Amino acid sequence: MTLLCPSNAQRASVSKVGTGAAWACALALLGSSALATSATPEGLAILAAKALVCDLAGSGPVECAVVLVKDGLIESVGVQGELEIPAGYAVHDGGPLWIMPGMIDLHSHVGGLRGYNDMVFQVNPGLRVSATVAAGNARLSRPIAAGITTILYIPGSGTNIGGQGILMKTHEGTFEEVVVRNPGSLKVAQGDNPKRWGYGMQRGLMNHHIRYTMRQGKAYAMRWAAYDEGRGPLPERHINLDVFRDLYAKKIAISTHTQYYQVVLATLRILRRETGFPVFIDHGSFDSWRLGPMAQELGVAAILGPRQVVYHRTYRNNTDGAVQGSAWGFQKTGALMIGFNTDAPVIPEEELPLQSAMGVRYGFDNSRMGAVRGLTIVPAVVAGIGDELGSIEIGKLADLVLVSGDPSDPRCRVDRVWIAGRLEYDATEGGQRW
Repeated sequence: MTLLCPSNAQRASVSKVGTGAAWACALALLGSSALATSATPEGLAILAAKALVCDLAGSGPVECAVVLVKDGLIESVGVQGELEIPAGYAVHDGGPLWIMPGMIDLHSHVGGLRGYNDMVFQVNPGLRVSATVAAGNARLSRPIAAGITTILYIPGSGTNIGGQGILMKTHEGTFEEVVVRNPGSLKVAQGDNPKRWGYGMQRGLMNHHIRYTMRQGKAYAMRWAAYDEGRGPLPERHINLDVFRDLYAKKIAISTHTQYYQVVLATLRILRRETGFPVFIDHGSFDSWRLGPMAQELGVAAILGPRQVVYHRTYRNNTDGAVQGSAWGFQKTGALMIGFNTDAPVIPEEELPLQSAMGVRYGFDNSRMGAVRGLTIVPAVVAGIGDELGSIEIGKLADLVLVSGDPSDPRCRVDRVWIAGRLEYDATEGGQRW
């Protein structure tokens, strides 16, 4: 089946009145074949006015797009009228809406139930937040309606090493159905929060705790790597250090609660330069953007939020009266991998797109969809799942969102959400949740 994209005039008329009866009239001009489906669809074709591909190479959007989905994967993306829709495919016509990849938040605490205690010891690399996962819990209802399909559910920041996070989907289902990667990261916290633990401590002792544990974990991982390659004896297993084998193999990264300049500097030196482990800046607030060149040199991404605005404070942030944005600063100093997070429930999970909007409002250049990539492909690559998620590319999971426009525009609304090709949210049924 070949479909013709509506004209600009038709789209303009539909945009004025929404996607209801007026769009049905516009479709009538194209012929009833546009809505053809089979009783048992062999695949899905989603039509949209624009497809935000969001690949890391910086490709522009596909105008008048069609995305083909089969067996939960993206089969193809192209232009309506040029890309043939196979017989037997169900067709969903989004009319003037845009289609984009599902959004990803790499700092969330709402993926499960309370009951995870990481406050007994200062370093807890063996603890697993996955034991508390509650798929489809009430705090994930609105996030999926906001187009957020994947979160990194992590421990808190009360201790220097809080434990292991898990990458998971936001839809309902069993643990096996929602897990993307477990472990999904190792959570490290620097700065002020861990200073409140126990007897209290300053940053020198915290850096000692982190450095010692990282060295211990790397040595353990290296012994296992030598054994696996036939170069050494079978090591004694220490469950609390197993996560370092994934870090050493670069399967996961360290998600680091780090914000001020001096704290981010310690992050870059200890966690990246000394150990070589994958790591990303999680928060990156205040004056930390001045470390953008060093972060770029070391291959460390900045996943920013929710505190993204720096005001003039003589004793700490002398901005000469200017209001500065963290994303603007990292971008200005040459950092290329910039994303956004909520620290939910500090900021509600569903407000992730608003974090990118704040970045743009305070100077981040979105002329090449950098803010949209910061919600999609950048966090996917940073989390080590960029080959599966984050962009509309052949072979990736069909986590797709129909939106009314640029998600970095607070006026944007979400119409439908598919996860692995399955419709998980439909705003036309039950009303708009968010």
